[in-house]
Amino acid sequence: EASIYTGVTIAEYFRDMGYSVALMADSTSRWAEAMREISSRLEEMPGEEGYPAYLSTRLAQFYERAGRVIPLSAEKEGSVSIIGAVSPPGGDFSEPVTQSTLRVTKVFWALDAKLAQRRHFPSINWLTSYSLYRDTLDPWFRKNVAEDWPALVNEMMGILQEEEKLLEIVQLVGSDGLPDRQQVTLEVARLIREVLLQQNAFHEIDTYSEPKKTYLIMQTVKHYAGRAYKALEGGKKLQDILRIPSKDTFAEVKFTREYEGFIRDIQKRMDAELGR
Repeated sequence: EASIYTGVTIAEYFRDMGYSVALMADSTSRWAEAMREISSRLEEMPGEEGYPAYLSTRLAQFYERAGRVIPLSAEKEGSVSIIGAVSPPGGDFSEPVTQSTLRVTKVFWALDAKLAQRRHFPSINWLTSYSLYRDTLDPWFRKNVAEDWPALVNEMMGILQEEEKLLEIVQLVGSDGLPDRQQVTLEVARLIREVLLQQNAFHEIDTYSEPKKTYLIMQTVKHYAGRAYKALEGGKKLQDILRIPSKDTFAEVKFTREYEGFIRDIQKRMDAELGR
C-alpha cells in the first residue's frame, strides 16, 4: 500500500513541475489482497469475497488522482496518467477488484492469453476492450488527422466483429464452406490484425506509429476491401484476389520510415492488380 501511494505522490510532484507523467501500477490485485488480509486481522466487517467494504473507495481515491492540471505554483500544464494492471484469478472479470476498477476508470484493455499464445502483441483483445474517451477525442482526430477518422475506426471495428462471427462458422464447416465475399472479409480482417494492430515494440520504426500513418494504413485496408469486393462482383476468381502481390508487400509499411510514398505505390498496384 505504501508503494502505491508513494508512486502516485512522486508522479504528482513531477506533474506540478509541468511534466506529463505515466504511472504504471502492477498489480492493484496484490494491493487489494493485502487490504483483505489486514482487514481480516483487524476483524473488520468483510465485504464480497472477504475484501473490505471500503475496497471500491480506496481504488477510486487512487485512480481519481490522475488527470490534467494547471498547478497553483506555475502556469505550466501537467498531467498524470495512471495505468493499473488487474490480475483476476482464473481470468474472472466478475470478481470484486476488476468490477470496482471498471466502475471508476474510463479505459479498459483486456489482455488475452490466446493472442499471446499466437504471438500477437500487444495481446489486447479488441472486442472486449473499450474507451469512454472516444467522443471526446473524435473532434481532435477530425481536425488534426482526417475528417473521416471516426468513420474509418468504426468500419475497421465492424469488420473485426464480423470476423469473430465468421470464425465460429469456419470452425464447423471450414473456410471453403463460406461464400466468396465472406472469405474476402476474413482476409481484410487479417490485414487489420497483422498490419494495423500487431506491433513490434523492439523495432525502431514499429515501436511507435503516428496517427497519420495509422490513418493511411486503415485507408489502404479499406481501399483493398473495396477493390476486392468490386473485382469479385466483376467475375474475378477468389484465389486471384487473395493472392495479389501488393497485399503481401503492404505488411512492410510497418517497418518503412518514408511510408506515404510507399502506401501510394501500394494503392496503385492494388488498382492495377484488381482492376479499377
